[in-house]
Amino acid sequence: MNPSTALARVLVDELLRGGVTDAVVAPGSRSAPVALALAAAERAGRLTLHVRIDERTAAFLALGLARASGRPVPVLTTSGTATAHLHAAVLEADAAGVPLLALTADRPPELRDTGANQTIAQPGLYGGAVRAAVDVGVPEAGREEAQNRYWRSLVAKALLVARGALSGDPGPVHLNLPLREPLLPDDDADGRPDGPWSGRPGGAPWTEGAAAAPDRAAGTGPARTLVVVGDGPPGLGRAAGELARAQGWPVVAEPSSGAWGGSARGGALLLGVPDWVAAHRPERVLVVGRPTLSRPVAALLADPAVRVETVAASPRWPDAGRSTTRVGALPAPGAPADPSWRAAWCTAADRVGAVVDGLLDAAPGLTAGRIARDLVAGLPAGALLVLGSSTPVRDVDRLAAPRPDLTVLANRGVAGIDGTVSTAVGAARVHGGPAFALLGDLTLLHDLQGLLVGEGEPRPDLTVVVPDNDGGGIFAQLEPGEPRHEAGYRRVFGTPHGRDLVAVAEALGWPAQRLSGPGQLPGALAAGGPRVVVAGTDQRAEAALAVRLRSAAAEALRGD
Repeated sequence: MNPSTALARVLVDELLRGGVTDAVVAPGSRSAPVALALAAAERAGRLTLHVRIDERTAAFLALGLARASGRPVPVLTTSGTATAHLHAAVLEADAAGVPLLALTADRPPELRDTGANQTIAQPGLYGGAVRAAVDVGVPEAGREEAQNRYWRSLVAKALLVARGALSGDPGPVHLNLPLREPLLPDDDADGRPDGPWSGRPGGAPWTEGAAAAPDRAAGTGPARTLVVVGDGPPGLGRAAGELARAQGWPVVAEPSSGAWGGSARGGALLLGVPDWVAAHRPERVLVVGRPTLSRPVAALLADPAVRVETVAASPRWPDAGRSTTRVGALPAPGAPADPSWRAAWCTAADRVGAVVDGLLDAAPGLTAGRIARDLVAGLPAGALLVLGSSTPVRDVDRLAAPRPDLTVLANRGVAGIDGTVSTAVGAARVHGGPAFALLGDLTLLHDLQGLLVGEGEPRPDLTVVVPDNDGGGIFAQLEPGEPRHEAGYRRVFGTPHGRDLVAVAEALGWPAQRLSGPGQLPGALAAGGPRVVVAGTDQRAEAALAVRLRSAAAEALRGD
């Protein structure tokens, strides 16, 4: 067995022993030994392999698989610029705490800095975005036992670090794999490596780890506590939600937080009413995850009259406003709060929800806000919902009634729109039931290759709903949409694409339809996936509706 093949087979065997069930490959020559080892594992029934023709799409597919499953997912590329196309997904995995494993094949050291084909400086390529980065070293003949122990230990450690098993801080890991020719196997073996390349008995991983037990803080602190839950590990979000229910604390949670089902509806609209906030200001805000969606939430966290405590189990914690006064574990349960504290928030949320529903129902034509509200309400119990960054996730956050029986995901780590289709496809494959995605038109166009499914792979039960406002409609609701910027708005912010998205989706092999009214949405959702559903909306009308919604919320809470 040549050295490159030996490394590849040991690496794949140890990945499987460590709990990896899915892997993603983008084709290439230098990565051939690992790709062939992964294919052999698939033939043996030990792995599900996903093949994509584009490295960026492959990376975001792996991100979706890892995010929905909670398991590390490797994505393999060849050398050169192929490795650069993983960077956006690595950045998202870093900020969102997703266990992505970047495996980049490389030229051996003697070919670096020589002008050799497809050779760049790959060690350290992803900088501080990864939890660990290792330039593995070139496999050599005659050092079987030592290399086997090194490779297996290295892979096991990479999986533990990616999971955050010891730190509580999951995230991406980069293994750079310099490989010399020959790159193709020189034997007939097609199974687990044996002899000097054997692993631990019984299929155990080389190194096992146990989750660290964080030191829980004593006491519950001030009674008027609000729990704000942003995007992050769903298990932590659920734990925060359970604690809040036991203590009688209101919750304002983002849709992808894991605690959204117990959140006050329209929390961002509530917090956008200064008079109401002044009368119901919490003494303490317990922050879990990364709140990123709402300016009113950010303003509350920056309020010097509020004590901000952040839940974190590592040196990495969110504090965009630099207002955190304490960092630690979730507090231990204590005496429940006065029931009137939570009741005031629930009553206000009901009032705001009623005026939201009235305005959305009365708005003429199709609006992105109504689509978001009706989509969430119309999904079957147990469904998966993937939300695009930009407007869709904010519309769900502000306008939809939270549901505890849905799994909601969003790439909120660095909140890019790139790779969202691939993320949704990957998450849908893991979910095992009906899956849906709500994406803006530019988000869909940014990752059209995500609609391409590998040959011989099952097509996902995924319905992608796209409010199409012909460009970057979120800017109409922000400062660039103000009348004083009208001269340059359409050119550099509105960015109309002029494409028929139904035709675009059909060209890529997905059934697609266009909605002519909100009453058609339930039938489109019931039709099943794969499917793309497009609804035409208007940027300026959406911006005007957003203003009316904020005013109506303030009116509903006047005098409360």
